[in-house]
Amino acid sequence: MDSVNVRWRICTLLSFIGITFLVFAVKHSHDGSGFWSPQNIAFVARPAHESSSESDTRVNDPPSFIETEKEVKGFWSPQNIAFAATPAHESSSESDTRVNDPPSFIETEKEVKGDEDECDIFDGRWVYDPGSSPMYSGAQCPFLSDQVSCQRNRRPDSHYERWNWEGNRCNIPWFNGTDMLERLRGKRVVIVGDSLNRNQWESLACLLYSSIPSSETHVDVRSGTYKIFRAKSYNCSVEFYWSPFLVQLETNRINGSRVLMLDRLSTSARRWRGAGVMIFNMGHWWVHQGKLKSWDFLQYKGVLRQNMEMETAFKRAMRTWARWINQNVNTNETRVFFRSISPEHKGQRWCHNVTEPSLDRSYNTSFPKSIAEIAERTIQNMRTPVKYLNITKLSEQRKDGHPTVYTTKQGKLLTEEQRKKPEVYSDCSHWCLPGVPDTWNQLVYASMVLDSSRDGSSSSHTISLKL
Repeated sequence: MDSVNVRWRICTLLSFIGITFLVFAVKHSHDGSGFWSPQNIAFVARPAHESSSESDTRVNDPPSFIETEKEVKGFWSPQNIAFAATPAHESSSESDTRVNDPPSFIETEKEVKGDEDECDIFDGRWVYDPGSSPMYSGAQCPFLSDQVSCQRNRRPDSHYERWNWEGNRCNIPWFNGTDMLERLRGKRVVIVGDSLNRNQWESLACLLYSSIPSSETHVDVRSGTYKIFRAKSYNCSVEFYWSPFLVQLETNRINGSRVLMLDRLSTSARRWRGAGVMIFNMGHWWVHQGKLKSWDFLQYKGVLRQNMEMETAFKRAMRTWARWINQNVNTNETRVFFRSISPEHKGQRWCHNVTEPSLDRSYNTSFPKSIAEIAERTIQNMRTPVKYLNITKLSEQRKDGHPTVYTTKQGKLLTEEQRKKPEVYSDCSHWCLPGVPDTWNQLVYASMVLDSSRDGSSSSHTISLKL
């Protein structure tokens, strides 16, 4: 009997201790301590009002009492805490990632992906480097045209050659001429468009020509509609095709009328096929008025029209070009670029006597925005990937880089008398070389390097971009 009483007293005591412990646990749970409950641990790890970045920090560095509990019980691992902390509205794929991967790996992956997403090489700033030199000189590029050879034409200042483009949120690969030639080995580069793309062709030809012995090159610039630089030992070429509309402009032999065929690509298109790199532009010639207007009639689907909204005509021409690209480009062999509008600096933004960039980063161009928007939308909707070479904003700041009066008019250098009339003779459309178009081509090169790096096939390169 005594033994039964003893056992009863022990059971009563243990029950009392158990009840006391349970009340204590419940009380602490309501106080927000998150004592044993997974829900409460989730609440501590990721409060509903905090952002995802803050919650990630809490998941990766749990409170000390969770760490203590984890040591006592193996159940409370970081993976389980991360799973419990995932809000109900997150996708299952995100939850799976958090469960399967340790927090440190998740953070590393996020940082790498962020760098990749944020590497916009067109988002940057111009930095002056008084000790730098251009990547070539006029003397190193004997075929450089008089129109853009500003130093040869006795422009008194040269500071415009010492501004470098640097990315705001990522490192831009430094241009390397021999590396670019190696990447282009056995390939053709075709640059198609107006005189601004000819400006870009001259720049790229000079950049590559100055990288190798002249005996290993061949250059032919005699034609106004076709130019070629060839690197013999690399079996590659850089070609320019004059086609300011990309579609065909025909002249009637009988009455001399000029007809712009909006649904027929330029006849030179048959020679673009098979190129490893294609760089296109158009825009400036579409907005010319009066005597500068290049056509008398527009033709679309067999119908001649004398008048058509500029945006409508441009959109139809862009679609004709896009259709040709979709049908004729093998994306395994060809990379396609479309360069944005090169800004002019006229009127209130006149380029004459300007020797420094405008570092005002506000973007204001006089060119019709509708044209740029049509080009961008067309490219976005194409089946074939096209890299938009978005140089407008960075070039807008460089009104110091134009030839102004240190140029030619109708193939002849301006006379001293003509230079005294800058309001008549200044060229604020094209660019001095060396100069701004070198940066355009360096960004083409950077795109090639970064794209191949993402594919895992590129070695490391230097991190600055110099003129």
